[in-house]
Amino acid sequence: MKQQHSVTIEEFGITISTGSIGRLANGAVTIRKGDTTLFVSATAAEDLRSPDQDFFPLTVDYREKFAAAGRFPGSYFRREGKPSDKEIITSRLCDRPLRPLFPEGFLNEVQVIGLVLSADQSNDPDALMVTAASAALLCSDIPWNGPIAGIRLGRVGGQFIVNPTHEQMYESDLDLIYVGNENDMMMIEGSADQISDADFVAALEYSQKAIQPLIRAQRELAAKVGKTKRTYPLVTVDAKALAICERVSAEGEQLQKAIFLESKAARGNAVKAVIEKAKAACKAELGETFDTRNVKMAFEKLQEKVYRNAIIQSGKRADGRGPADLRKISCATDVLPRVHGSAIFQRGETQGLVLATLGTSKDAQEVDAITGGPKTRSFLLHYNFPPFSVGETGRFGMTSRRETGHGNLAERALLSVLPSEQDFPYSIRLVSEIMESNGSTSMASVCGGTLALMDAGVPIKLPVAGISCGLVTDEQGGKIARHKVLTDIIGAEDHFGDMDFKICGTREGITAFQLDLKIHGLPIAIAKESIVQNKTAREAILTIMEAAMPTFRAELKEHTPRTHRIKIPSDKIGALIGPGGKNIKRITEYTGCQIDIDQDDSGWVTIFAIDAEKLARAVNEVNLISAQIEIEKTYKGIVRSVKEFGVFVECLPGQEGLVHVSELADFRVNNVEDVCKLGDEIIVKCVGIDDKGRVRLSRRAAIAEKEGREYTPAPKPSFGGGDRPRGGDRHHHSRDRGPSPSGDQG
Repeated sequence: MKQQHSVTIEEFGITISTGSIGRLANGAVTIRKGDTTLFVSATAAEDLRSPDQDFFPLTVDYREKFAAAGRFPGSYFRREGKPSDKEIITSRLCDRPLRPLFPEGFLNEVQVIGLVLSADQSNDPDALMVTAASAALLCSDIPWNGPIAGIRLGRVGGQFIVNPTHEQMYESDLDLIYVGNENDMMMIEGSADQISDADFVAALEYSQKAIQPLIRAQRELAAKVGKTKRTYPLVTVDAKALAICERVSAEGEQLQKAIFLESKAARGNAVKAVIEKAKAACKAELGETFDTRNVKMAFEKLQEKVYRNAIIQSGKRADGRGPADLRKISCATDVLPRVHGSAIFQRGETQGLVLATLGTSKDAQEVDAITGGPKTRSFLLHYNFPPFSVGETGRFGMTSRRETGHGNLAERALLSVLPSEQDFPYSIRLVSEIMESNGSTSMASVCGGTLALMDAGVPIKLPVAGISCGLVTDEQGGKIARHKVLTDIIGAEDHFGDMDFKICGTREGITAFQLDLKIHGLPIAIAKESIVQNKTAREAILTIMEAAMPTFRAELKEHTPRTHRIKIPSDKIGALIGPGGKNIKRITEYTGCQIDIDQDDSGWVTIFAIDAEKLARAVNEVNLISAQIEIEKTYKGIVRSVKEFGVFVECLPGQEGLVHVSELADFRVNNVEDVCKLGDEIIVKCVGIDDKGRVRLSRRAAIAEKEGREYTPAPKPSFGGGDRPRGGDRHHHSRDRGPSPSGDQG
């Protein structure tokens, strides 16, 4: 796909092009690595959505087209539908580093769209999306303070790999999406297999150096395009309205007192009261026609100033804590009946109720992705954020992008401590219901999720906790002069602060992380300070969690499905399945259980049942398939063939033996059918197996054993001269492979 201008970053095998495709957008580029090609456009609206607009509507949409992989969509309509979780998460991780780099007061709508045009199943486009979006904005006339660049960093055998393939990621103990500018990091997201803090910092430093060729290439491309940035009108608060609001809030230190009330609700109500007074003052002094959004914008600035000054100057936070203090934490498990596992995690005014459900392999989610990676997910964490959790009304019942993103972060935090599917062959689903929200609900979901898993009896490797650190900075001359890192930020500190840095981990290491900024970059020195402070808080939380639930339950709860893994000889798999699946279908219908056979011919069989009794029945049926008839064991068998000299009885599936007429009863049997007929169930005991594998059974011995009597074998009959009674041919029936009545089998 040849375009007018191109740059190639040789060390990464990446080419960024522009000039010939999507020319009506303000900016548009294609980016290619291997055979994966992504198109990204950036477009700005000419005017504001409405005259009273007071927010910046940035929308980032990433879409994977099935045609890019030479496939039809799997839906009934054969057309791409709503975005997948992967598409939503990629859109979010691109949105977050772009947003703070737009000029303050620029409120024209901006839309960034990414379309996967070609997918080679090896190179993932998600990290490419960030770099391409930056290039599209940089080459456009939209005002924006870029460039930035993004990479995925993996680690295999202790060695860092930039933009690893899907195959390499299977061996990696790190999955880091890193976005930065020329000097500092802008956004990170990802997971790890309990890596140390030192290794995590090393990965950040490595990534910051690795993105520099991508940034230089974008500047080179923008210079080739040579497009001048357009001047848009900026929306700023009216100076007169700001002065009135400042005067009203300063009277009796009303705003100061409101912000430092004890609870979130009290603070909110008190601030609203001050805002209403300011509106009344503005109407009185500026007239009824004044722009009311000026009051809202003014109080955004005034509240930000109060919050930040108190923290920077004295380390005082709105709820009275010091910078490194946690809120009060409590947790409880086994809080609901019948569910497989449940927990409540409370941190200040943030509360998460997490439910754990264990299911079969059929409950695993199939992933219909065109860009490679795992095809199924047997662990799911779904996060729900209802409006009542913040004391509001609103849309309910549809999953938002935020809910998808928070759930994904919590899911990745717990994934590395779960047992393997071989050791614990359940599909696992956690549902985090946020009941109260005042900051870091995703981290409450991680802590509550850990406790719910343990309550469900999932043998996790180690408990995981998560906490968020915030930041307040004071700039002088465009550089950070003073700063405070805040542990366990509340909602207002997230809103008015500069950073939301979430890290999850065990006592052994980090399992997941996410960084969002409102400033133009985070220096590595402050990042290191945040990582140290976060670890101290995580370990304190883990101590509280361990006191509530020291380890996972030894036994599953009453209503949890039961499972059992057994191994049978690989040559018995066919017998278990039966012709056309007849035998395995019979077992599942008879027992009500699900039976899964590993596809690698290893002989491993997994059985799922709703209760212990049905599980035992199914295990017995499978064991019968793989078992061999043994001497001195008693069996309940089915008469499969009736002969003049005795009957052939199937003791185990496909395994038969002969009950000679002399072993049918303690009296002389003149006619075999006087004792048993074809299809009858009879109790028999194995009394011998010859060197050819022919089995001798005895009904007499089984009866004697049952009645506690001594058994005396009947004299072995002899058919001299090689003569055999009529019908003695062993191949009398396709399933009859019993012994011949001649010789010592007589």
